[in-house]
Amino acid sequence: MGGNSPCASCKLLRRRCAKDCIFAPYFPSDDPHKFAIVHKVFGASNVSKMLQELPLQQRADAVSSLVYEANARMRDPVYGCVGAISYLQNQVSQLQMQLAVAQAEIVCIQMQQEPIMVEANPQMELGQADDDDQAFLLQNQCFNFANNNASSSAYVNIHESLKRESIFGDI
Repeated sequence: MGGNSPCASCKLLRRRCAKDCIFAPYFPSDDPHKFAIVHKVFGASNVSKMLQELPLQQRADAVSSLVYEANARMRDPVYGCVGAISYLQNQVSQLQMQLAVAQAEIVCIQMQQEPIMVEANPQMELGQADDDDQAFLLQNQCFNFANNNASSSAYVNIHESLKRESIFGDI
C-alpha cells in the first residue's frame, strides 16, 4: 500500500510495501496471522505466482481458499481440508442412517396404532381377518426392527460421534 502501513506480507517478509504489491489488497496489516499461516504452508513466492495467474475478480476467492486450506493443513498436515470433508461426509452418512431408523420407527408406531382404529370401526367385514393377521405380523416385525436397531452398535456409534467436538474449531 506504499507509505504509512505495509501489508501483512511485507511486514512479515520485512520488505518495503510497493504501491502495486500483489498481497496488499488481500492481506491487510491488521490481520498478520492470515498471511503468516498461508506463507508457512505455501510460501510467499508460490502464493504470488498463483495470484498473478488469476484475473483480479477471482483473487479474493483464491486467497480465501488458500487461508482455509492453510488452516486445515495446520490442523491435519496429511489430509488438510480433504480430511475435514471426509469427516463431514461420514457424519452426514451416519445422520442419514439415524434418520432412516427414526423414520422406520415412526412407521412402526403408526402401524401399531392402526389396529386400534380398525377395532373402533364396527362396520368391518369378516373377510378382512387375513389382512388383520398380516398387519399384526408386520407390526411385530417393525417392533423387533426398531428395538434391534435402537440397541445396535451402529446407533451407539452415531450417537457417540455426534457428541464429539467439531474438528474445525474457530476459523
